[in-house]
Parts: sequence; structure tokens; C-alpha cells
Amino acid sequence: MSIRIITDSTSELSQKEAKDLNISVVPLKTIFGEKEYLDGIDITPQEFYAKLSQAKELPTTSQPSPAEYEKLFREAQDRGEQIITICIAERLSGTYQSANIAKGICGGDITVIDSGNATIGLQILVRLAIKLRDEGKTAAEITKIVEEKKKAICLYAAIDTLEFLHKGGRLSRTSAIAGTLLSVKPILSLFQSELNVVGKCKGQTKAYTEVFQLVKTAGIDGSMPFAIGYTGERNNFERFQQICQENLGENPLESEIGSVIGTHAGPGAVAIAFFKP
Repeated sequence: MSIRIITDSTSELSQKEAKDLNISVVPLKTIFGEKEYLDGIDITPQEFYAKLSQAKELPTTSQPSPAEYEKLFREAQDRGEQIITICIAERLSGTYQSANIAKGICGGDITVIDSGNATIGLQILVRLAIKLRDEGKTAAEITKIVEEKKKAICLYAAIDTLEFLHKGGRLSRTSAIAGTLLSVKPILSLFQSELNVVGKCKGQTKAYTEVFQLVKTAGIDGSMPFAIGYTGERNNFERFQQICQENLGENPLESEIGSVIGTHAGPGAVAIAFFKP
């Protein structure tokens, strides 16, 4: 029996990439005023950051409905496929809950996994599942490995400002204020669903260097996929790429971070996600 892997658009996998990888991506929504956009479908990252720079009020985001998952589940079941759904961390979004509601409606062989991560951290877990599927692993084997390996995913990000995370409700006011005193560049970690401010550096280059010091301290499993990504303009990212090459000597996967995560991170952020040994 074939296996259908489903994830959501916060993985930063485009619809084209999903087709090439033979998976499905459920879009979340970004809302400017009364206008809704399907992440990665109705609005590109470039269009989103252009709108964000002109917006008088910050946009909001919304998870997919259970009906959107139900549609994909039933289509996969009609094809006789087993289903593995890997979602953005439950603590960060209601997406996992929507997928589970749809699972209850559809019944059958459906597994829903809380990745405990987001954006490129979610992506590398999905890519691991794809690799295992393509190697011929069973759905049960894939689920077991993914559930274990997700505990080793760590994401570090250098953020231009914590204003967006605070206003979006993903970070407390106390943490936001502490992270932005003296115009420093805050460094965040996302590990096993916990989002924390773990450092503050004056200057962009120092922040980027500190990110890779944290990566080295944590350790990186070179046998597993890892990725870097950015929000907004690419200019800052090129410096981040250079420091990545200098510190790790490898070329990771690269992603432009889209509208949903961009709503909360704001422009000017860079990130790296990897598996700890």
C-alpha cells in the first residue's frame, strides 16, 4: 500500500515542490483586514512582505479547517493510500487539532504527528519522512522513526525585532522587551515545542556568528537534512549563508519563509534548523 505524506504550508514547501516530492501541502491563511490569502497559493513571500511593509495593522493568521484536511484524507483513501500527516507544533497553531478532527471524521489508517517545530524545522522532518517512504519503509516504521527523531530537531533564529512575535501572541511581553533592549538582535530557539529567547547580540554579524556557535554547542547530525531560511529581503541572508559555509563547511537546503511564519517573525529574520546527534 502506498503512503501519502501530508504537511502544512508552514513547512515552506511550495505546491510545486510538493508535487515533485509526491506529497500534499495544506495551506494556512494570512489575513490582511477582511482579505484572506492562502499561504503559498494566493500570495507569494515577495508579495506578502511588500504588503506587510505598507500595512497599517499587522495581519493575522489562521489554521486550515478540519474540512480541508478531510478532503485530502478522503482523496488519499479513495486511492488506497495510508496517510501520515506532519503538522506545525500544536503549541504554535491549531493546525494539529484540525487534522485530528478530520482523522476522527474519516477513520481508517491515518497518523497525525505534532512535529514540535515550525518552518524549516518542520520541513526537515517532512523531508526525513519522504526519504524513509522512498526507501520502502512501512507507515508504522516511518511513524516510529519520525516520532523519535522530531525530539532532536533544533531551530535557531536571529530576529530583527520581537515585536511581531509578541503582537501575534507567540511570545510574552516580558520576553519581547528583554529581547529588544538597546536595539540588540535577539536570538530565538525552538526545541520540542518550546520557543525561547536564548541570546542577544549587538549587530547583525555578531548575531549570525552566535547562532552558529549555538549550533556547534548543540552538535549537528551530518547524516540528516538541515536547512536555512530567511524572511523578507535576501540581502541579509547572503551574509548568513557565508557564515554558515565558514562554520559548517556544507551547503544546506534553503527556503524563503512565507506569509504565515513571516507574520509572526517579521522581515529581516534568518534561521537554521537541524537534527542534534
